[in-house]
Amino acid sequence: MRPIDELAAETAQNIRFVLMDIDDTLTTDGKLLAESYAGLWQLKMAGLVVVPITGRPAGWCDLIAREWPVDGVVGENGAFAFWEGEGQRLKVLTHPQAKPNTAPLLQEIRDAVLQQFPGFRIARDQFSRLYDIALDFAEEEPRLPLETAAEVKKLCEQMGAHAKVSSIHVNTWLGDYDKLSMAIRFLGERFGYDDAAMRRQVVFVGDSPNDEPMFAHFPNACGVANVIRYETMIKTLPAFAADREGGLGFAQIAAMLIARRTC
Repeated sequence: MRPIDELAAETAQNIRFVLMDIDDTLTTDGKLLAESYAGLWQLKMAGLVVVPITGRPAGWCDLIAREWPVDGVVGENGAFAFWEGEGQRLKVLTHPQAKPNTAPLLQEIRDAVLQQFPGFRIARDQFSRLYDIALDFAEEEPRLPLETAAEVKKLCEQMGAHAKVSSIHVNTWLGDYDKLSMAIRFLGERFGYDDAAMRRQVVFVGDSPNDEPMFAHFPNACGVANVIRYETMIKTLPAFAADREGGLGFAQIAAMLIARRTC
C-alpha cells in the first residue's frame, strides 16, 4: 500500500465515484465522527457520486439513503441498493439471488454457531435485516478473537451459505452476490457505469476482510490505517492507505482526493 499523499493529481481528476464501507471506515469506535461526515458532504459538493457499501441492515440503509449526503447505499453485503428518487421516494434495487433471512438453512446456521461458539450472539441490528444473519463478535462485549470469527465464517460456508468477516460481525446469507457485484450493478443501472471502461474512475475506501473484493477490483482502492490489522486475512490490500484510523482516515482520504482534483 502506498501513502494516500502519493495519489496523483491526474488520477484524482479522473475520479467520478467514491464508495466506502461504514463500520471502522466512516466510524471510529462505533461513532460517526464530525470529520468523516463532513468528508461525505465535501465529496458530494465537489460533484462526485457518493455511495456507502455496507454490511449494515435495510433499516439503517433506509435512513442513510434519505438523510445522508449520498447518492445511494448498498446494504447487507450486496443484497440491495436504496436511493432517494424524485419526490423523496425511496427506490430499491434488490439482487435477484437474495433470499429472505427466514430461510430454514440460515436458521440452522444461526443455531449451530450459537451452540458451537460460546460468546457469539445475534447482532443487535438483526431486527432490521431482510436477507442475512449478522453474528456479533466485536461490536459489543465480550469481544472475541478474529481467529474465532474466521472459524465461524468457515462453518457457515461448510453448511452451504456465503459468509464474510467484517470488523464487528460475521455476516452469512444465501445467494451468489457480494458488495462488489451489487455496487457494479447499482452504478450501472443508476449512472450508466461501464465497469470494464470506468473502474479507474472509482475510489473505494474500506478497512476489513469483507472489503477485499473491492480492494482487488478497483485500482484506486484505499484503506484507512486499521486495515493493517487484517493483513493476514486479506490477500489483496488496497493500493493506497491513510495514516489515520477509522473516520479520521476517511476524512484524510476525502480531503486528499479533493485537494488533488483542484491541482
